[in-house]
Amino acid sequence: MQPTGTGRTDDQGTDFSMIRILLAEDDDVMREYLARALTSAGYHVTAVDRGTAAVPYIDSGTFDLLLSDIVMPEMDGIELAQHTAKVAPQTQVMFITGFAAVSLRAEENVPQAKLLSKPFHLKDLVREVDNMFGRSDRSSQQ
Repeated sequence: MQPTGTGRTDDQGTDFSMIRILLAEDDDVMREYLARALTSAGYHVTAVDRGTAAVPYIDSGTFDLLLSDIVMPEMDGIELAQHTAKVAPQTQVMFITGFAAVSLRAEENVPQAKLLSKPFHLKDLVREVDNMFGRSDRSSQQ
């Protein structure tokens, strides 16, 4: 699934659809839900269902943000983030998880990553991503 951004701009004319997000989430419903929210917010989103499916995209080095669940089959989000740090260090990382113990492990292994704990509201996710890319003005208007 590769929905694209809407081409929205901020007051300075910056086109945020150029910001590319790679979403790795093994839950089909959650993946669709998150991708739709981020696309509606103006981001270009590529969504995959597991960490191993994300690797070729990361290796291309064209993403601004890796948004990843932590607990996934084959390759977990922490391993994916560590791979990302090696091959695409410019790519920021944000984890989403519903497990407190797993979030502690993420903070220890990838301390520079943002962490969003489930459950969260879509507005919270969009606000966090907006803040990462300097879009906080838009977030405060919602």
